[in-house]
Amino acid sequence: MYSRQLNGRTLTLAASGWTYRRTFVLYDRETRTMWYPLPGTNGLTGIAGPLADEVLPKLPSTRTRWKEWQRENPESKHMRYRRSY
Repeated sequence: MYSRQLNGRTLTLAASGWTYRRTFVLYDRETRTMWYPLPGTNGLTGIAGPLADEVLPKLPSTRTRWKEWQRENPESKHMRYRRSY
């Protein structure tokens, strides 16, 4: 998980449709900068576009199963996905 905040601005990240070394390359809709988790950095680095060489820092996060999370954080809520045809 990465911050979307950069220089007082909130970026909207989306999949670019490109992959590199089996990892999705993201872009931000505001500046069209391409973002990639370069080795040796602690975040996403702008690799092309107006924000090239800027870094969106990695945020602390936990990977777990919902039941485990819910047991440890009973106040948590989630959104249920509903298909509509």
